[in-house]
Amino acid sequence: MFESAEIEHRIDKDEFNKQVPLLREALLDIQYDLKERADFPVLILIHGFDGAGRGETMNLINEWLDPRLIRTVAFDAPNDEARARPWMWRYWNELPSKGRFGMFFGSYYSDTLFDRVYGKSDWDAFDLKIQDIQRFEHMLAQDGALIIKFWFHLSQVKQKKRLKLLEKDPATSWRVTKTDWEHYERYSLIRKFGEHMIRLTNTADAPWVIVDGEDANFRSLTVGNTILTALRNRLKQVHAPAEPLTNDAPPFLAPIDNKFILDALTLDQPTTKEEYKSKIEKLQGRLHRLTRHPRFAEHALVLAFEGNDAAGKGGSIRRITQALDARRYNVVPVAAPTEEEREKPWLWRFWRHLPGKGRVTIFDRTWYGRVLVERVEGFAKEADWMRAYYEINDFEHQLSENGIIVIKFWLAISNEEQLERFNLREKTGFKRFKITEEDWRNREKWDQYRLAVSDMVDRTSTTRIPWVLVEANNKYYARLKILETVCNTLEACLHA
Repeated sequence: MFESAEIEHRIDKDEFNKQVPLLREALLDIQYDLKERADFPVLILIHGFDGAGRGETMNLINEWLDPRLIRTVAFDAPNDEARARPWMWRYWNELPSKGRFGMFFGSYYSDTLFDRVYGKSDWDAFDLKIQDIQRFEHMLAQDGALIIKFWFHLSQVKQKKRLKLLEKDPATSWRVTKTDWEHYERYSLIRKFGEHMIRLTNTADAPWVIVDGEDANFRSLTVGNTILTALRNRLKQVHAPAEPLTNDAPPFLAPIDNKFILDALTLDQPTTKEEYKSKIEKLQGRLHRLTRHPRFAEHALVLAFEGNDAAGKGGSIRRITQALDARRYNVVPVAAPTEEEREKPWLWRFWRHLPGKGRVTIFDRTWYGRVLVERVEGFAKEADWMRAYYEINDFEHQLSENGIIVIKFWLAISNEEQLERFNLREKTGFKRFKITEEDWRNREKWDQYRLAVSDMVDRTSTTRIPWVLVEANNKYYARLKILETVCNTLEACLHA
């Protein structure tokens, strides 16, 4: 979930100074448009790790916008008055009026997260509070509020570096408190429980925006552009409700530096045919033994395959099924929904194929089509595919809670490698069925899919069920990595 925020994002000073005046002017214009014409409030929530720039960002928003039209509230521990009432009471009291901004530094999320981090609540109480938040935000959104939630992220190494740097400078040392270092010591817990909280509250009503907090220029432009784009999209809906938004104005922006999570992969990995042959049978034998392990009868396995067209999903799946008892697995090729499936809730067709205990189901394409092809091609309305991130996370969470081991793969190849494979398929008689006009059309939208995949990974890769990104220009390497990942995951689960 935090992968894209942990690759290095930077904006140089000249580029920052070039963009800021235009951005500030646009933000002020749209702020007054909101005041004069719109009929909804804007609620901005600022959360994340200490040292990631939360305070600086709050001050920056007040500087770039007209502070007279912003209600800024920094929440601390509840006082006696608040403790005497339902826990959401103090947040209700501070909600902004229509046509105005409200900015919460800390909020109901802070209460929920740190009660769990410090052991004041257990998992059940934690999830109950999250359900309270879900209902609260849904109610605000249904009433017209625009909710923008930022999580400012730093790795633990970068957080320590940042806190020490602030502490060393006499001008900023006051900003580093004992609590900041206590939170640093609990970094892994904050990350674990924060991810769980974000995953369950990343809804169409109120999606989270994860921001790399290391570089101030990148952080500031990301926040400013996110607010601007969200307001523009909402004002279009307010002033032209009969015309649905198109994917030309996406609710999620590409990174300011145009660097995506897939760009961090080295797609060409060296593995020779001889190395492949020496390892493949050993891995297949290992997988076979694991699926025959007595404890596997207490679980089931779901393997979800997504990737660029011609990335090698089918070949990888065949190398897995060669290791399995044919009576114990099922491969589900996913295409456009049938008429029957279109008449059901969209996840119904995946629920119906889930394996029983001791069995394996392999999905060749998956429920992620809703946030990939259906998003890019316009087959799903914007509200539907935005909602799907939450519904997918909830779906996978339910599977995991019920003992199903879920492993999901994205097979990535370069644009050039894909073109070479497409041409080869057209020239090879027994492979022509693999290439269609739709495949060629999809190539024309390479950049749109690149953004959609990045959003998908950021919003659905969790500690429990992370995305496994497979460098697939070399098919031998990809198949070995996939098999090894499946074996390692099964071993970790069965021997836990």
